[in-house]
Amino acid sequence: MKFKISIILAFLVSISLYAQVEKAPARAEGDGPWSQLIIRGVMLINGNGAPPTGPVDIVVEKNTIVDIKTVGYPGVEIDPARRPQLKAGGKELDANGMYLMPGFVDSHAHIGGKAQGANAEYVFKLWMAHGVTTVRDPSAGNGLDWVLDQKNKSEKNEITAPRIKAYTAFGMGSDKPISSPEMARAWVQSNAKKGADGIKFFGASPDIMAAALDENKKLGLGSACHHAQMDVARWNVMNSARAGLTSMEHWYGLPEALFTDRTVQDYPLDYNYNNEQHRFGEAGRLWKQAAAPYSEKWNQVMNELLELDFTLDPTFNIYEASRDLMRARRAEWHETYTMPSLWEFYQPSKISHGSYWHYWGTEEEVDWKNNYRLWMTFINEYKNRGGRVTAGSDSGFIFQLYGFAYIRELELLREAGFHPLEVIRAATLNGAELLSMDDKIGTVEVGKLADFVIVEENPLANLKVLYGTGAIKLTEDNEVVRVGGVKYTVKDGIVYDAKALLADVAKMVAEEKAKTGFEIKQPGEK
Repeated sequence: MKFKISIILAFLVSISLYAQVEKAPARAEGDGPWSQLIIRGVMLINGNGAPPTGPVDIVVEKNTIVDIKTVGYPGVEIDPARRPQLKAGGKELDANGMYLMPGFVDSHAHIGGKAQGANAEYVFKLWMAHGVTTVRDPSAGNGLDWVLDQKNKSEKNEITAPRIKAYTAFGMGSDKPISSPEMARAWVQSNAKKGADGIKFFGASPDIMAAALDENKKLGLGSACHHAQMDVARWNVMNSARAGLTSMEHWYGLPEALFTDRTVQDYPLDYNYNNEQHRFGEAGRLWKQAAAPYSEKWNQVMNELLELDFTLDPTFNIYEASRDLMRARRAEWHETYTMPSLWEFYQPSKISHGSYWHYWGTEEEVDWKNNYRLWMTFINEYKNRGGRVTAGSDSGFIFQLYGFAYIRELELLREAGFHPLEVIRAATLNGAELLSMDDKIGTVEVGKLADFVIVEENPLANLKVLYGTGAIKLTEDNEVVRVGGVKYTVKDGIVYDAKALLADVAKMVAEEKAKTGFEIKQPGEK
């Protein structure tokens, strides 16, 4: 495969991000689907922003919700006569006192490549163990045919995996660099015929971007863009949104659209984009170069994006190490769930993407903390004015682990100012709308697919209970315990034991460590 569209694509190829990894094996987990499944006595947190309600019984036939029935009131014993009746051959799932949400949508979910050493089974089980039942793979890094194979098997539930939307990197598979609008349109048409769900852009010349987005929109496919610095000076988020882009990823291109006293980022004169510390260090100083919150320019950009029904997919978590490196690299799940090869990929490096810890210090972290304040202010206000914000993790880089990082993204949306119900909406309905799947997933409604996240603790009170490692709690008996962790992930009416999936991942990691005697060491330790 040749990736000649931009320097960033060549760079990603140089770290073998796009090398194929082992596909997921045949499904050996999950119970169902049944002719009828009744989930009993659950508290429903829907994805539409509504407050919790319950207890309810949810009736599923095969993979479709057919009834949602309120069966009681808080503190009042449930009358069995009010409950849906179980049919012959049906299955009951006792969820009394538990909380149920729609399946989570990870809107920016790379499956991983050889450089990370993360095979599909490992990644899929980490996602499913955290309630992620649908993902958008931006770039189809293992190759479109590879991703479509896994997508088709997931749709048939032949493998344990979320359903997958495949967005190819612009220009992927082209024999020549795309150097004209005509070539761009032809590639987009070919991409659609091959079965891709959309395109991930990194930037290109304005005429090529305009042509590709126009053709893609005509074909009804989705699009995402990481507005890389190599092209952002002449094509930022506003250009993309006006041309029909579906969503922007991260935040690149947005501060540039907010410039009032410059046209390019204030790069140091010895800056080199291929130097990862230069790239990420200076990125942390970008938002302060943009228009101030609530200023005329700031409001103008926001309001136009709102009018265009544009989606922001911030992926806050993937940059969190920039503002607190120790927190990210000492996350408690690394010891048990991070593959040795993935841990090595994270280490300071001049080659590995996102391993920019050449000499990361207090000044860089303070810059990034200030960056987050401005970034989060824009995202929260965009949501407040009716804009669509989704939850995406971009895991597999910068000490962020699949599944765990998705839950951290929910926490960071909360930090940005989202009410917990707004966080759940970003993770469910908003993601479904972005993928044009809100007629099938995103809320718990009759006629939609049976995708659910079930947890024993109230996630609105503490999002940490969604982590596979749970939340720390001191009991009335003065005992320190762990509570939470997703109990069940349901996809297409198939019930998966989320903690058993995590145990499978822990076993994979332990076996890999045993082969070489690997131990996690912090950078610089001998």
